[in-house]
Amino acid sequence: QRSINVFAGFTRDISSVSSRLDSAGLNTTVLAPTNSALSALPRKPWEDPEDYAKLGAEAYSGKDGEDRAHRNLRRFTEAHVVFASPWKEGEKAERMGGGELWWESKDGKTLIQPGNVEVERVATKVANGEVWVLKDVLNYAS
Repeated sequence: QRSINVFAGFTRDISSVSSRLDSAGLNTTVLAPTNSALSALPRKPWEDPEDYAKLGAEAYSGKDGEDRAHRNLRRFTEAHVVFASPWKEGEKAERMGGGELWWESKDGKTLIQPGNVEVERVATKVANGEVWVLKDVLNYAS
């Protein structure tokens, strides 16, 4: 799926997510933002303004910076993985990164709540889950 290949790469890079997706017994819905939604972010998913405030422009330099960036990317990616599939409308489901999400249909659109993030389409259905393509990113701040 070319439109979500950046996020798909994140799922492979984050071991907690990739191992869940590889486990046939764990049903999961992946909420994958499009490449254009990721490009529209004011900063990269691995960047945190607090890191820059505390550490300056070198926040992601060196081994400590790489570790910080990886933790931030894990937080972002896990916020887009839901521990449910099939996932019924209105059903609150825990996400890997913590917190609950649900979805609803409104005016012919499927929206992830909280946040009114529109689902573009269901891209893939497999035995243990689905990949939903999102037009935006979910709130991933912890």
